[in-house]
Amino acid sequence: MIKVRLESIAKEAVEPYFEQWNELNRQIHNAHELRNGEAKSFMDKGIQLFEKCIIYCSETTSQSIIESEEYEVLPLNGMERLQFIKTRPGQYACFRQLDELFKELKKRLARLRIRT
Repeated sequence: MIKVRLESIAKEAVEPYFEQWNELNRQIHNAHELRNGEAKSFMDKGIQLFEKCIIYCSETTSQSIIESEEYEVLPLNGMERLQFIKTRPGQYACFRQLDELFKELKKRLARLRIRT
């Protein structure tokens, strides 16, 4: 298991990731409402942002998610859910799933901060 990097999970350190997601979330939601085909490109950015946050918060030298590894910071079934999202990023269900992963990640990081 790839452990959490404690110094990187301070609220001030991770909050920019969630602020960026909030902006992308609005853009993706609007793209789905307008059905203009832009949702997939925004989702690709959201997926990259989520992975970047996971890597930043983990004790790893890898620059990308290793799908065969378990990450302490990932929410329950996080890797399987992320793989599902990556296969169909243009679908609304995948957008909802990614939004839930971000919410659960934020809660998990808060719990990990309290634990230490």
